Amino acid sequence: MNALVVEKEQVIDVSLATPPAIRSLQRKLYCKAKAEPQFRFYQLYDKIWRSDILAHAWQLSRANHGKPGVDGVTFEQIEKDGLGDWLSGLQEELRAKRYHPQAVLRVMISKQGGGERPLGLPTIKDRVVQTAAKLVLEPIFEADLQDCAYGYRPQRSAIDAVKAVHQGLIEGYTQVVDADLSKFFDTIPHDDLMRSLALRIVDKEVLRLLKSWLKTPVQTDTPKGRTLTGGKSAKLGTPQGGVISPLLANRYMNRFLRYWEQSKAGERFRAKIVNYADDFVILSKGRADQALQWTGQVMQKLELQINETKTSVRNARVEQFDFLGYSFGLHYVKTDGKPYLGASASAKSLKRLKAKVSDILRPRTGTWEETRDKLNRTLKGWQAYFHYGSKRKSYRAVNAHVRQTVRGFLQRRHKVPSRGTHQYTHVEIFNHLGVHELKGAR
Repeated sequence: MNALVVEKEQVIDVSLATPPAIRSLQRKLYCKAKAEPQFRFYQLYDKIWRSDILAHAWQLSRANHGKPGVDGVTFEQIEKDGLGDWLSGLQEELRAKRYHPQAVLRVMISKQGGGERPLGLPTIKDRVVQTAAKLVLEPIFEADLQDCAYGYRPQRSAIDAVKAVHQGLIEGYTQVVDADLSKFFDTIPHDDLMRSLALRIVDKEVLRLLKSWLKTPVQTDTPKGRTLTGGKSAKLGTPQGGVISPLLANRYMNRFLRYWEQSKAGERFRAKIVNYADDFVILSKGRADQALQWTGQVMQKLELQINETKTSVRNARVEQFDFLGYSFGLHYVKTDGKPYLGASASAKSLKRLKAKVSDILRPRTGTWEETRDKLNRTLKGWQAYFHYGSKRKSYRAVNAHVRQTVRGFLQRRHKVPSRGTHQYTHVEIFNHLGVHELKGAR
């Protein structure tokens, strides 16, 4: 899956490459699904508990370094007790149909913009089984997804969606529906989702597995005690933090995208749509209001809700709108003030990065080298995502903030009696001390 802002350097681990046997299976499933849109798959469950698929699912889960779930079992503990025996036991559980998911542990994590948001932590066992199911099911559902969808898909990324939006603006689709869905992942109706899944999957054991994850209770531990919500009575939402959740969400969102295509809404509203997970924009040549009204009606039929306070129609020729961390629309050439339709890092994205840089450079223990390396990973990750479009202004703003914050950090650490402007110059910080400087801002 693709994070909107990558915060770590992308390092390719050869051990995580899909093994040839699994890749061959995925290719066969995809080709069959693509060639026969009405075909329904009857025998898939036995693929999920295949030893090579479970082993690869473990590797993928292990690489994410996630925390333990409600059972407290860690990756290190499993490896210490014997990974081979653990995988064999899990395989037997699945084969004998004794596997049942445990509750998802709900924790609160800090948001980049302030405040907290909930995060679900399935047990490691549940993560591995969900990953195994994803390896088998993703090629089938991938064959059905519309070309305008970019989220959580192999060989696609948020930057591809950013480029598609920018290209649409350049082509003259400048009246924009900047849309937002209210709590999309939490409001997907289970019954309709299961019917959508059953259009492709007939294997009752696979459907049972998917439904069990939808009905998994959520456990919240507080000083006042432990509470359980959801469970068998739940009728809405995909599993919190689950590996399988994006796959299920894409399947349901595709109902809207497919209907857009089948009803020829693009022709009717002279419009294009670009979708990433629950975010989407509609780019139109003068009929955005009609497109928004139509979209609201369709979403109601899907039992989804457009957030009216965050949804608007904008004219990209005279103003900007944000999507996936970028600001699109009217920009100006710095030298002569000439207007153009551009894309650049949004003000919110810049603000979040600056806050993170300031947090990294707060007075704390640890060596300068450790602090610098953490700072550089953050800067390189941000640059890797915001390398598209107009960069000059945002890169200069980031470099200026980094220079000022690093200077203050070192001035305090080394008790320099002045502001440190002479000791910690631009050249000293970015060249001699090795802080990453954002370049290429043409």
